[in-house]
Amino acid sequence: MPAVVCMNLQDAQDLIQENGVFFSRSDDATGQGRMQAIDRNWIVVSQTPAAGTPVGELEAVLSVVKIGEPSSC
Repeated sequence: MPAVVCMNLQDAQDLIQENGVFFSRSDDATGQGRMQAIDRNWIVVSQTPAAGTPVGELEAVLSVVKIGEPSSC
């Protein structure tokens, strides 16, 4: 799993795909359940599994907030 925290969601998904995993998941880190319709408008604030960990299809989970919302990035 590559390090994708603080990347926009689209770039993070592209990097994960470049590393051989084509299906990842994302969820709204605020708990509001918002859909990520335009991936470039979201930033990854945490990832599972951690960077450097082997990952398979659908095992990558990216927690995201909209760009401009409070985050550690």
